[in-house]
This record gives sequence, structure tokens and C-alpha cells, in this order.
Amino acid sequence: MSASLKPIRTGSDHAAALAELEQLWGAPAGSPEGDRLEVLTILIEAYEAQHFARNHPDPIDAILYRMNALGLKRRDLEPMIGTRGRVAEILNRRRPLSIEMIRKLHEALEIPAEVLIRQTEIVPPTPLASTTSDGD
Repeated sequence: MSASLKPIRTGSDHAAALAELEQLWGAPAGSPEGDRLEVLTILIEAYEAQHFARNHPDPIDAILYRMNALGLKRRDLEPMIGTRGRVAEILNRRRPLSIEMIRKLHEALEIPAEVLIRQTEIVPPTPLASTTSDGD
């Protein structure tokens, strides 16, 4: 029988677990090998979630990337986002995407919805320098 299962803590533990998983692949459910395969899969998934987390891109970065890839200009986003000013607000991170914008961008640009719904950091407008005098 194989060694007892233990948490996967290192890269070499992970490699060994993957090698064993490959050997057990296709084991019948409910058999001792199938049970070991199931538990091993859970351990591998937990290790990978902790060490290889998938970070989706920022929604605005994804839009800009897709625009570049497709050769689009800002005006090409107007049917999906709205007026030229609204497009500028979105791309300059002054306003978040609405659900309707997300739907249209997802459909037209084929950007995954799970990327577009992520929180975008909204950048507050920078205050204009004061031009008034203090009386000095």
C-alpha cells in the first residue's frame, strides 16, 4: 500500500503528489485507489490555490489590452459605454463600469465577464491648484 497522505507543503511534495495522481488516474470510484485519488486531488487543489492563485487582470487593463489587440480607438467603445466623455471617465478610472456596460463589452470584445465585474480602483480627480491669494 502507498504511504499515508499528508499535507502538501513544498514544491517537491507537490511534484510527488502530481506523479502519484497520474498513476491513480482512472481508478474506480469507491475503491481504495479511487478514494486515495479523490483525497490527493483535494490536497493538490488546496496547495495550488494557495501557491498558484490566478489573478485576473484589472477590468480597465483588460479593455485597453483588447482595444490594442483589435486596433480599436476610444470612439469604438461608444456603442458599448456611451458618450465620448463617459468612455474617458471609464478608461481614466473616474467611474466604474455599469452592468449594462459589462454586458456589452463582454459580448463585443469577448472579454470574460468575470474579469469585467472585478472591482476597479476609482481614481479621484486631482484638485486644481488654487489660484487665489491669501493676502500675502
